[in-house]
Amino acid sequence: MTQRLRQARPSDAAAMHRVRMAVHENRLVSMQLSARDYVVAIEETGRGWVVESEGDIVAFAIGDTVEGSIWALFVEPGHEGKGFGRRLHDVMVEWLWEQGHERLWLTTDPGTRAERFYEAAGWRRVGLSSRGEIRFELARPLSRSG
Repeated sequence: MTQRLRQARPSDAAAMHRVRMAVHENRLVSMQLSARDYVVAIEETGRGWVVESEGDIVAFAIGDTVEGSIWALFVEPGHEGKGFGRRLHDVMVEWLWEQGHERLWLTTDPGTRAERFYEAAGWRRVGLSSRGEIRFELARPLSRSG
């Protein structure tokens, strides 16, 4: 099986949205996203990455450097458990650290696999958002030498 992680391009917006809309948890209910939202997120306010499997985009992540946040990290159903989410997470977080952020944040619905994923990746719960989502933060490691 051919798999590849690469930086997202504007032409990937439709495929990223397809993955976003296919998930069973953390579904969009209070907002509508357009292809333009993805393009802005990967070209103006941050950067994105995709995982291709057999030429199809099956997972993506977008980091927002303006906010120092995770804008999106989604894996298409049927492709979970293959390490795609963790690979995307690690590339995105490293890039955000390179942009000079000392603390990152994100929100996700409680009781989801995403909640467990971020806890396992070292994120710390710091409260709830106004919409009842869990707010997580990740502090930059003190020592980055190796």
